[in-house]
Amino acid sequence: MDIDHPDVKAEVEAAFAAYETALVTNDVPTLEALFWDDPRTIRYGIGENLYGMDAIRAFRRARSPVGVERRIGETVITTFGRDFATASTLFWRESHPGKVGRQMQSWARLPEGWRVVAAHVSLIDEVSA
Repeated sequence: MDIDHPDVKAEVEAAFAAYETALVTNDVPTLEALFWDDPRTIRYGIGENLYGMDAIRAFRRARSPVGVERRIGETVITTFGRDFATASTLFWRESHPGKVGRQMQSWARLPEGWRVVAAHVSLIDEVSA
């Protein structure tokens, strides 16, 4: 299996960057477009468990656009073959001092392009080293 093929990795990095921009600008149509529109898509959030794109879509459309800005770091994107990848990142929000967020996404290349097929977001206390 070809892991981290440069062309494939660049494609996923671009999709991840588009997702991040859409997230911090509350661009709901783009956020929806970057998720697989399927009942098998899952998003575990900080305060919700969403099964299927209909539930994810309802969450995105009802969410307040206030306080969505964040800073990310320690992002790791790994591709497996030409059609699957994971993206993991840490994030910090001014609205959650002393906390660090963790986000993991599984991306798949589908006929319509790269899409998130599963995601998990959590928030924990930030621990000093």
